Amino acid sequence: MEIEKGQIIELLKQVIHPEYGKNIIDAEILKEVTTSQNNVHIVLGFKRKNDPLSDSLRITCENKIKNAFPNVVLIIDVIEAMVHTLKKEEAPNRLANVKHIIVVASGKGGVGKSTVAANIAVAFSLNGKKVGLLDADIFGPSVPKLFGVEGSKPVATKIGGFDAIEPIEKFGIKIMSIGFLVAPETALLWRGPIASSALKQIIQETNWGDLDYLIVDTPPGTSDIHLTLLQSITIAGVVVVSTPQQVALADVTKAVEMFRNEKLNVPILGIVENMAWFTPPELPDKKYYIFGKNGCAALAEKYHIFLLGQIPISESICENSDKGNPSVLNLSSIEGKAFAELALKIEDKINNNLI
Repeated sequence: MEIEKGQIIELLKQVIHPEYGKNIIDAEILKEVTTSQNNVHIVLGFKRKNDPLSDSLRITCENKIKNAFPNVVLIIDVIEAMVHTLKKEEAPNRLANVKHIIVVASGKGGVGKSTVAANIAVAFSLNGKKVGLLDADIFGPSVPKLFGVEGSKPVATKIGGFDAIEPIEKFGIKIMSIGFLVAPETALLWRGPIASSALKQIIQETNWGDLDYLIVDTPPGTSDIHLTLLQSITIAGVVVVSTPQQVALADVTKAVEMFRNEKLNVPILGIVENMAWFTPPELPDKKYYIFGKNGCAALAEKYHIFLLGQIPISESICENSDKGNPSVLNLSSIEGKAFAELALKIEDKINNNLI
């Protein structure tokens, strides 16, 4: 027998939050219910972090549903909000003192987009800029790992009478990620609207303060997340990351077309060719073009996009990322210099309106 959404909602009306004296629907704790045959997925969202009743209410929901439908395949996701959601007309603009917002995007996954975003942020910070880094990859956040701050938990504070989230700071950078709010092993089975809503809350409620640059690491591809970002905040420009091989370049083309769509029309600062070549330590003058040669250069010329830089593939970049020490911290290395030069080119294009 196929389980219907209405049946689940009726069962959950019996689950009461003792403190509020309301069922979880009237208390707006139940965020989403989806059903398919005997599969049920529900999302519970609590108004404060570490709600002491979250575990017991989740178990109660589970028992109610499984008692009524013994063969159900049930998934319950719990969102623990950092702060109370503010009414739209009351919410302060947390981005008011951010001068430039830069989106880092890619057409496909696995091209090193997050690594590039992290190194750009650190390079700006090393140059004396006030920098923030938003990990907008809701389903695959990697920024906490790249900075060695996994397990960090932001705290809530009061600013001007309103609650706000204090970002984690490392290397002088204010960092915020969904990875700070959920367990690393948790798979977020959220539909687009839920993911977009979560991202909006993170953006609006994080205490960014005064920033010269806010770097936004987006998910790969084109999705609701990108549309949410582009339609809700003012973007100074987009940095597109790719590798030289044709399969990656084909996906980059789609991303470029999205940003250039007349309804969005977001400036593209340029393209970064990552994993451009490999140079063995014992042969410092030799370049091996493992994924093809100058693929991004050709694409940049075709679409009249600036080629911001070419980053070599290197074992040290991988090792540094795993250790939470972005490669640009070592300016004596080839990789560190490449990332530092990339940041300078981005800054030059923004400051001189070369977009």
